[in-house]
Amino acid sequence: MFAVRGKVIVITGAASGIGAALASKLAQRGARLMLADIDAIGLQALTVALRVQGCDCDGSVTDTGDEAAIYDLAAQTQARFGPADVVINNAGVSLVAPVDKLHTADAQWLMNINFWGVVHGCRAFLPQLRTRPTALLVNVSSIFAMVSMPTQSMYNASKAAVRAFSDALREELRDTTVGVLCVHPGGIRTNIANKARITDSSMVADSDQKMRDSFTRLARTSPEKAADTIITAMVSGETRLLIGGDARFMDFLFRLAPSRASNWLTRMGERMRQRARG
Repeated sequence: MFAVRGKVIVITGAASGIGAALASKLAQRGARLMLADIDAIGLQALTVALRVQGCDCDGSVTDTGDEAAIYDLAAQTQARFGPADVVINNAGVSLVAPVDKLHTADAQWLMNINFWGVVHGCRAFLPQLRTRPTALLVNVSSIFAMVSMPTQSMYNASKAAVRAFSDALREELRDTTVGVLCVHPGGIRTNIANKARITDSSMVADSDQKMRDSFTRLARTSPEKAADTIITAMVSGETRLLIGGDARFMDFLFRLAPSRASNWLTRMGERMRQRARG
């Protein structure tokens, strides 16, 4: 069991979505928080609100796609609070592009944040975490680490990489005080689709806006519910977490037929699109 009160917890991607919900709920439990996000305005608003509620917290404008920025975040955390007890590598972005229309710069942007941001977050904070009696790395992957969809090749790849990296890191840390929890959310009602870089969505929707509307309609889990589920998993010492009925369903399909699950889901999406057209 892992107690939250008094722990120093770092959250990336903290200004909105799951990150903001985690910050609010961990603050209520008495955690001391270092919050990081590239959104300076949103980060400041959250930090001020939590301080008003009595939380000992600070914010650092951080581009998690920049290795040096993450190491600077680790140094700031050490200087402000002392060593971190928990690091939640939550920051993530989305990209909609068929492979034959993929821009290399967009692919590198996504991988730098979704995958390398996790890698650097783990490496930058491990020296601090190793000094704690009990410590935890929480890496946010996706159910898309198991199943893949058209136009999501780079997102799928980044989240599968987070899963594999987390599994290997857990084994490397097995005889230490540092645990690793890998989180696989399904559809969460955040702004990730609205902020996605879109090259061509025609394979999955009739327009970019309809694609965003479809995500909003299908994402049935709130950030607050996702945060509650993650905190419960942290406290109970779990190593793998699925969030949402959709994630559990897709994981079931993947386990049932790994080579067919993605095709089944793609065809389901096509049928839903046809029905929506009337």
